Amino acid sequence: MALTKAEMAERLYEDVGLNKREAKEFVDAFFDVLREALQQGRQVKLSGFGNFDLRRKNQRPGRNPKTGEEIPITARTVVTFRPGQKLKERVEAYAGTTAHA
Repeated sequence: MALTKAEMAERLYEDVGLNKREAKEFVDAFFDVLREALQQGRQVKLSGFGNFDLRRKNQRPGRNPKTGEEIPITARTVVTFRPGQKLKERVEAYAGTTAHA
């Protein structure tokens, strides 16, 4: 089950005490700042969470899965995420408690 922006806003409403409009605006503003920084080619570092980086991918050969025809996959820039150590530890601890569930 995926966490949505609406659910994030709902948690801010419940846990922080923002009203619903403020919570939605806060979540939207957070992602706008993240998006703008990446569009400017900047790395985004969120301490205790992880880093968002831009990575250049060169053109490479690909294949049309329907026809088998070889086609070039164009060069592009992609966003990558590297989780921070604290996030890794929390996920691993959580995964360990639910692995046998």
